[in-house]
Amino acid sequence: MSAKKTALTVLSAALPALLVPALLAPAAFAVPTPTPPADGKGQPPKAPAPPASMSTVGGASLGQPGTQVNLLPGAPALPANLTGRSWIVADAETGEVLAAHNAHWRLPPASTMKMLFADTVLPGLPKDQVHKVTDQELDGVGSGSSLVGIKEDAEYSVHDLWLGVFLRSGNDAVHVLSAMNGGVEKTVKDMQAHAEELQALDTHVVSPDGYDAPGQVSSAYDLTLIARSGLQKQDFREYCGTASAKFPGRQEPGKPRETFEIQNTNRLMTGAGGLSPYKGIAGVKNGNTTMAGSTFTGAAQRGDKKLLVTVMNPGTGGANSVYEETADLLDWGFAASGKVKPVGELVPPKSADTTSHGSPAQSHENNPSASGAGSGGGIGTAFGVAGGVLAVVAGGAYAVNRRWPRGRGRRARGQV
Repeated sequence: MSAKKTALTVLSAALPALLVPALLAPAAFAVPTPTPPADGKGQPPKAPAPPASMSTVGGASLGQPGTQVNLLPGAPALPANLTGRSWIVADAETGEVLAAHNAHWRLPPASTMKMLFADTVLPGLPKDQVHKVTDQELDGVGSGSSLVGIKEDAEYSVHDLWLGVFLRSGNDAVHVLSAMNGGVEKTVKDMQAHAEELQALDTHVVSPDGYDAPGQVSSAYDLTLIARSGLQKQDFREYCGTASAKFPGRQEPGKPRETFEIQNTNRLMTGAGGLSPYKGIAGVKNGNTTMAGSTFTGAAQRGDKKLLVTVMNPGTGGANSVYEETADLLDWGFAASGKVKPVGELVPPKSADTTSHGSPAQSHENNPSASGAGSGGGIGTAFGVAGGVLAVVAGGAYAVNRRWPRGRGRRARGQV
């Protein structure tokens, strides 16, 4: 198992009750197509318009195109010059959506799809399990994929492989873990079933790594739901909150195995690309492909307030745009807390126990280690702030049991 050099150590905190889901509006996903080139005069292409009718999971306002926000007296204005085709700002604990823009627009997700992959597959694979990679397991990795550098006939622990997924967005690591899960086809089916359990109903899975594929879509709303579910798992929190680590390299007979350093591609965490690390950032996942453009879901904390923000496909271009717009929305969300009327909420999973206020909701899987059992009953996101990075705070862990609103979550079953 590789020795991590971790710049972030996460603390356990809970994600309490989610609120009532609204009725869903039917909306078929579209086959994603590449952005057309500029016209003959060198002008940028006209941005596509969002669908006139989108899903209303989480509230009717979230199904409307355009920006949705209810500012109360004293609330700050939304950031100027936001260009993301879709974005959302949500309270990570209460599930309240503070503001959104085309929240249910079904768009290619790029590597943010790896959050769903991890939330689905991670609980079933012990982190100390060691696997020898075969040629066949790497055959399906798409051309131009991001890679961590896995080699055939070499051995890697599950822990190593997840570091490769989260830090380097390695499609090679995804394919090896998928093989360990029963194959890519089974993994795609598992992911789709888990998305439906989470009520991430805008999401259609074609490849487990987020590689561009016709029909593969998600939404800012769904990615935020998925991130919130993942952050309830201790190992998920650890991996997405790791800034850099040592990864296994070559193995020569009679010598210790070589290692090389890998760094998280999340620029708000590392400060790469000329950005400053965002104070309080705790993950979660970034992505970029031809069809998707840049995508990012981030989680951060200031004081006792924890936020989730997802931004999809900013129109300004540039490698830093998705991070800059995410940081602006996080800043706005922290400043606007308590000064806006929510426009919707993040819904509970279908199987959430909503029949009694006295019964904490159960995680969808039964692996105590993966779910974080023992620290807040397995329910909680990890956030702790110290000078722009997360750090250990002596005795600073806290957690509460999450409880669903009585009888609400089950009404969403069967809706499409």
